[in-house]
Amino acid sequence: MPNQHREPDLSTVWLRAFLQVARHGSFTGAARTLGWTQSAVSRQVAALEAALGGGPLFDRLPRGVRLTEAGRVLVPYAETVVEALHGAARQLEEVREVAGGRLRFGAFATADAALVPHALAAFRARHPRVRLSREEGFTPRLLDRLAAGHLDLAVVSTTGGAPLDAYELHHLLDESLYVAVPAGHPLAEHEGPVRLGLLADADWISGSPRPEGTLLDAALRQGFRPRIAHVVGEWTAKQGYVAAGLGVTLVPALAAESIRPDVTLLPVLDETAPARAIYAALPRDRSPAPAAQSFVTALREAVGRIPTGLNDPTA
Repeated sequence: MPNQHREPDLSTVWLRAFLQVARHGSFTGAARTLGWTQSAVSRQVAALEAALGGGPLFDRLPRGVRLTEAGRVLVPYAETVVEALHGAARQLEEVREVAGGRLRFGAFATADAALVPHALAAFRARHPRVRLSREEGFTPRLLDRLAAGHLDLAVVSTTGGAPLDAYELHHLLDESLYVAVPAGHPLAEHEGPVRLGLLADADWISGSPRPEGTLLDAALRQGFRPRIAHVVGEWTAKQGYVAAGLGVTLVPALAAESIRPDVTLLPVLDETAPARAIYAALPRDRSPAPAAQSFVTALREAVGRIPTGLNDPTA
């Protein structure tokens, strides 16, 4: 039966002691650098020699020591191992202190209009060395990406009733809705919140051909099924359709900051359901990255920078 090679079980403490002895040419010099006793250095080197098969790594001389051929072969490998571990320790410390590492996050489109940019600017100012990657998508897809380990954090909403109880949720805000009408629309001068039923006969612009699971759930709750005349995905394009008189659309508060001047926003009165809730979601089954926790803090701070009145339809 052929001999089976057994990998030696090496201690990094042994390797550190070995390298210091090699650099100083003596156990005394190595002990001084390491802050150990000379006998402690000698024991570590002897343990390393035993683990490698018992051959000497140093010739003991009357004054100091000299590397044997085996010792000379070991030096570059020991340096590589020790430096790699030092590098790993530095990077782990950077991750703990949010001075390095990475953060992978996602957000739904309207969060990217104001909330996420404010948070991202603050986060990057505090942690410039963290590598950031961002995705945009609907809440269900973002939650799937979070569960699969492709994201560390997701900014999500309760639109569409996506199941959120499997995640660690950090509440950010409750977001009200506005209906966008052309500047010359009969309701443009209306004071106070409006019931969507007043627009039951209007043409609607939506990101989906069906109202279910979208912001237009608010219309269904108010007893009518909106007539979706145009399916438009981008918020800026929706505003263009509204400004041209092609219909009306719902605008969440997070997107209201960037509304164009030829479009009027009217707060929606919806007494049958609470406002849409916005959360920072983290996975429950994984330890959160320190950068993710710091980003949650930045998101909470960013909420306070959203213009006054956007969170309260009656303001």
